[in-house]
Amino acid sequence: MANGKQAAYPQDSYFPGHGDPRYRVHRYELTLDYRPAPNRLSGSARISCINGPDPLPEVVLDFAEFRVHRLLLDGRQVRWTHRAGKLRLRPARPLAPGQAFTAEVGYAGNPRPQRSPWGGLGWEELTDGALVASQPIGAPSWYPCNDRVGDRAAYLVSMTAPASYSVVGNGRLLTRTAHAGATTWVWDQPAPTASYLTTVQIGRYLDEPLGEGSPVPQTLHAPQRLLASARHDFARQPQMAALFTELFGPYPFGEYAVVVVDEDLDVPVEAQGLSVFGANHVDGFRGSERLVAHELAHQWFGNAVGIADWRHIWLNEGFAKYAEWLWSERSGGRPAEAHAADAHAHLAALPQDLVLADPGRKLMFDDRLYRRGGLVLHELRRLLGDTGFFALVREWAGRREAVVTTADFTACAQRHSAVPLDGFFRAWLFQGPLPQRS
Repeated sequence: MANGKQAAYPQDSYFPGHGDPRYRVHRYELTLDYRPAPNRLSGSARISCINGPDPLPEVVLDFAEFRVHRLLLDGRQVRWTHRAGKLRLRPARPLAPGQAFTAEVGYAGNPRPQRSPWGGLGWEELTDGALVASQPIGAPSWYPCNDRVGDRAAYLVSMTAPASYSVVGNGRLLTRTAHAGATTWVWDQPAPTASYLTTVQIGRYLDEPLGEGSPVPQTLHAPQRLLASARHDFARQPQMAALFTELFGPYPFGEYAVVVVDEDLDVPVEAQGLSVFGANHVDGFRGSERLVAHELAHQWFGNAVGIADWRHIWLNEGFAKYAEWLWSERSGGRPAEAHAADAHAHLAALPQDLVLADPGRKLMFDDRLYRRGGLVLHELRRLLGDTGFFALVREWAGRREAVVTTADFTACAQRHSAVPLDGFFRAWLFQGPLPQRS
């Protein structure tokens, strides 16, 4: 699948109950209205799809328990059911192989996070506003979707909110229209985007461009009380983008935004073309700068080059972790070798049951996966040398719009090595015990 084409639509191995592998989505058009005081979301979704190679007797969408008041398939009413997080549309006759079709859903309700082993995911009501952080299965908390990590689509999102609030979304802001005490914001993201990477952030934000020197336009959105500290803490982000462009290749999207919400978050979260940080990540002393680098790097690794299945999550998080070390090395901090040595010592003292290439759903966000992912990339760098390693990284990051696997990466790496890498990858990716460093 290295060319970005989806010849087959496999079901996700960690979340087989999410998504329908029988078809893929080409484009979502969401027209929404949010009222913060009652936490009320209403609107419609127009979902343009393409059927797979077999007749399709029903279209299944993942969707939370909103009240559905309108449902059409190719402009016609159809039989449908909505329960247990699944919206099922049943046409009079099965859809033909390869047939394009469009589902339209009108709905309203009070959005709330999706339950998961990692807490609530997706739409989260804040003290004053809302945020969306959906990784890995939170997208159905606010719109109907084919919630499968390997199914990526374009998005056009129109969100109306009270005039005192700002709305930040994925991609480029097309229009902002004020009317009758409210404002409608229209955001366009044409790049293929996984459902978990789609977001809206609603709050009382001020926005300003970040400093010069970035190869891509950057905007900071923050509440008034945090703006000065955030301006300082993100001041080196343009230089990060310039470094990552040098090392990884061109920034993959048209813009990059950072939103600082006026509440604490456990961790920052990436979305397509933007990242979200909590008030606790802003201290005026760049205390979270490694996380700034981490989230920015995800625009290349995880967003532009997306994984086909959640078992391959190390490809996202390992590269983002290693980007932290590269930024440290190139900005006057500790070299990547020192970070790698510390990571190896830390991991060696922990349980040895994590298999990086397939950690299992329980361990997919384990801190060991992040550290070992960064470590294996550093060991590969030592093996290939800087010239070979960064040529590999640029080729890998250049597979934008692809959905990829660990096997794709190991094959790509082998092309940049004069010696066989099978033993190296077997030890570092496919076995639990931590190898000794060479």
